[in-house]
Amino acid sequence: QVQLVESGGGLVQAGGSLRLSCAASGRTSSTYAMAWFRQPPGKEREFVTAIAWSGGSTYYSDSVKGRFTISRDNAKNTVYLQMNSLKPEDTAVYYCAAKHTIVGLTTQRAYNYWGQGTQVTVSS
Repeated sequence: QVQLVESGGGLVQAGGSLRLSCAASGRTSSTYAMAWFRQPPGKEREFVTAIAWSGGSTYYSDSVKGRFTISRDNAKNTVYLQMNSLKPEDTAVYYCAAKHTIVGLTTQRAYNYWGQGTQVTVSS
């Protein structure tokens, strides 16, 4: 089992920045990749970004490419999401997720573990 705890959400004005953190504990040695998904109000949960735990390859959705950066600290078992140039449409509950395999990095069904989510609200 892997436990995930997100932090760092909040309220920010458009154009501002926030950094989310996701601390992993438990059987982290079996983790292949970690990702961030988000669920805007009244919409389905969607892929934001993912990072391979070994090697650090990253993947981004087109909507956040160039504005968001995912990174990891292997020693702390923590993944970060730096969000810059935030827009009102980035408002959502952001979820951290972890998976054991390479298959389906952008597919939420492929992820084995999920955090509780953290709210990000961007005001215009």
